[in-house]
Amino acid sequence: IYGIGAFGLAQRLGIPQSEAKAFIDAYFEEYPGVKDYMEQAKAEAREHGFVKTLFGRRCYVPEIASKQPARRAYAERQAINAPIQGSAADIMKRAMRNVDRALRTENSDVRMLLQVHDELVFEVPEKAVESARVLIKAVMEAAAELDVPLVVDVGAGSNWGVAH
Repeated sequence: IYGIGAFGLAQRLGIPQSEAKAFIDAYFEEYPGVKDYMEQAKAEAREHGFVKTLFGRRCYVPEIASKQPARRAYAERQAINAPIQGSAADIMKRAMRNVDRALRTENSDVRMLLQVHDELVFEVPEKAVESARVLIKAVMEAAAELDVPLVVDVGAGSNWGVAH
């Protein structure tokens, strides 16, 4: 939801603005912690000029004090989104580093080829698929300690499409 207003939601869903507002109000009533988080993120950005990921990486929000309402609103959405998306990126980078180290330690023939959003793609000899699956899953799930489980799904196939 990242700070979308009734007008924007109404446009995206093709519904009346009053219905969109009712939906947003109901959402925040059900999940008041989300609203608290959003306000805290905007306040942090206003105070410091940046917000932080779970691992302390700074995400700068220079337009947070803009006199232009549209630029300021965009910066507020960035302040809300950056810690979430940035933390996800941090976790993925940690997972990549840790998997690479684990594969080197195992003297594995498995090669990490690329990252696509929240996925890693590997080239794995057919005889090593199951052991690679176990190792990669375990290492990736241990990339961060969160209040919720970090769950990794592993697919295998002769190409990326089949692996999904």
